[in-house]
Amino acid sequence: MPYFDAASSAPPHPVARQALLAALDEGWGDPARLYREGRRARLLLDAARQTAADAVGCRPDELVFTASGTRAVHQGIAGALAGRRRVGRGLVVSAVEHSSVLHAATAHTVAGGTVTEVGVDRTGRVAPTAYADALRGSAEPVALACLQSANHEVGTEQPVADVAEVCRAAGVPLLVDAAQSLGWGRVEGGWSLLTASAHKWGGPAGVGLLVVRKGVRFAPQGPVDERESGRSAGFENIPAIVAAAASLRAVRAEAESEALRLRGLVDRIRTRVPELVPDVEVVGDPTRRLPHLVTFSCLYVDGESLLHGLDRAEFAVSSGSSCTSSTLTPSHVLRAMGVLSEGNVRVSLPVGTTEADVELFLELLPGIVSAVRAKLGAPTGRESASVRGPRADGA
Repeated sequence: MPYFDAASSAPPHPVARQALLAALDEGWGDPARLYREGRRARLLLDAARQTAADAVGCRPDELVFTASGTRAVHQGIAGALAGRRRVGRGLVVSAVEHSSVLHAATAHTVAGGTVTEVGVDRTGRVAPTAYADALRGSAEPVALACLQSANHEVGTEQPVADVAEVCRAAGVPLLVDAAQSLGWGRVEGGWSLLTASAHKWGGPAGVGLLVVRKGVRFAPQGPVDERESGRSAGFENIPAIVAAAASLRAVRAEAESEALRLRGLVDRIRTRVPELVPDVEVVGDPTRRLPHLVTFSCLYVDGESLLHGLDRAEFAVSSGSSCTSSTLTPSHVLRAMGVLSEGNVRVSLPVGTTEADVELFLELLPGIVSAVRAKLGAPTGRESASVRGPRADGA
C-alpha cells in the first residue's frame, strides 16, 4: 500500500529501529546517577543531544528533549512569554501556524494576553513587512513572535531569516516551529527558539526538541524538576531519544539527493493532476516549498468520500486540516490563503517513494474523483465548464 502521508508521520527510518533496540539494552539506567548504569545512560543522552544540536545548528546546552513536538511548542511559548512578562503580554503568530501554536495562543488569550495574527498570500507565505506591522501595531508590547519554517499542509516555506531580522530589530524573540523542515536541513536566520518532532523525520513518536538560545529570557511553566535543565520535566526516554537523534543524522545525510528526487515526483503531481482531473486547484508556493509535499483541492468533492476512495485504492493520504484530518474540519490554513478549503488532498511522499507509486496514483485518481462526484450528484468536469462558460446564444 503506497503511504503518501509522511507529513503526518514518516515511516520509521531503519537507523531509528537499530538505535532504539541497541539503546534499550544500554540506556535504561537513570542518567542522573553516578553508578555504572547511570553513567552509561548519561553518555548516550549526551551523545544524542550533541547529534541533535549539530543537526539544528545550536549549542548542546541550548537543546532539551520533550515528550512530543506539541509539548515542545507549548513549553516553548509558555516559557518565553513568562520570561518576558515584564516586557508585555503581546504574542504574534501567523494565520497558518500548526494547531499546537494556535492552541497555545488561545490559552494565552484566556490568561489575559493579546494575540495578533499575521495573514498570508494565496501561496500561504507571510510577508516580513506584515510581521513588522504586527509588532508595531500590537495592543500590548510584544513578548514573543512565532513562525513555522514551512507549512504543514501546503509545504510553503516561510521567510524565517527575514522575519527573524525584523524581530531582532524590534527586540522580540522569534520561536520557529521546524517540525516539517528539520529533516531536510537547518533553519537559517537569527531565530531565538525552535521546536521539532522526531516522528516527522522517521524517528520514534514521543520525542520532541526545544531549543532556547542563550540570552533569551525563559521561565519554564508547568511541572518542573531538575531534568533537561529544568525545561522539560520527567524521566528521559533515552532509547527513543537516541533513536530520534540517530535517525535525524541519517535522514540529513540523505536529504540533498532525496529532496531532488522527490521534488521531481511532486512536480509531476502538481502538473498532471490539473490535466487529468477537471476543476482542481493545486495550492501552495510552486517553488519555495518542501520537496516532498503537495496539496490540491477538488471542486464538487466531499473530502471524506475522497479520502475513503483513495484508501480503498490502497493509497494513504490526508484530507482536511493537517492537524484535524480525523474530523475533516475545513482547513484554517486553506481558508487563510483564500483558496478552496474542502475536497482537498495532501500528498506527502516519504523517503524511498518510487516513480511507479506516483504513476499509479495519477492513473487511479481521476476515476476516484469522478466516482465521488457521481455519487454526490455533482456535475462532471465537462458539464461544470459548460455551466460556467458563456451560453450559445451569447446571453
